[in-house]
Amino acid sequence: MGHLDHAALGWLTPALSYVMACTGAALGLRCTVRALAATGRSRRNWLVTAASAIGTGIWTMHFVAMLGFSVAGTDIRYDVPLTLLSLLVAMVVVCAGVFAVGYGRDRGRALLIGGLTTGLGVASMHYLGMAAVRLHGDVTYDPVLVGLSVLIAVVAATAALWAALNIKSPVAVTIASLIMGAAVSSMHYTGMFAVSVRVTPSGEALPGATAMQFIFPLAVGLGSYLFLTSAFVALSPTAGEREASASAQRPVESVAR
Repeated sequence: MGHLDHAALGWLTPALSYVMACTGAALGLRCTVRALAATGRSRRNWLVTAASAIGTGIWTMHFVAMLGFSVAGTDIRYDVPLTLLSLLVAMVVVCAGVFAVGYGRDRGRALLIGGLTTGLGVASMHYLGMAAVRLHGDVTYDPVLVGLSVLIAVVAATAALWAALNIKSPVAVTIASLIMGAAVSSMHYTGMFAVSVRVTPSGEALPGATAMQFIFPLAVGLGSYLFLTSAFVALSPTAGEREASASAQRPVESVAR
């Protein structure tokens, strides 16, 4: 069996991946809070932004953590189409869960359906990302740990959607995002500890791209998207601020008449 190292670059990748998960969660929660206070096209746009933030944060967390993954005795490559598919899956399933909560009339039912859908989607994203790994050897999984990782994903997703429905204040959102980031990271590393590799030494070149050729640039791009979107959301007025501004303008208009 090949020796697996989940932090070949030290604490850098676990810490950075946790930061990305928390950033995506915080941005997603803030956007969902804005969406629930909006109507029509504005609500839809905020929900799409929330889904893209959470999905991007989860995917970036996974692959930043994978930058520190190594197996003794073999190089590692990534299948590019499968890796991109895992990103698409993350976006689509999170979008489905967020929209279920954003438009569901029965909040309890919407929360259960959205949490289950999103959690299974997050787990699918993780294992699609693992299916994209190319190395000299055979990869096997501990079914108990795989099941535990899926359970963590479902619980974390349900908690995230519950937080989106019930948490409004910035301080509470920050605390919720830290907890969600920890849950997503726990799901990832539980799934990674389920992995075993039987290395088959070979001189043949592996297909696919290295992490630094493909994963790193993509993760940097998506991370930049998260931080730029966070700045945009922070600078955008809330529904309450817009109402206060409109109320302040009405007396001025009345006096002018």
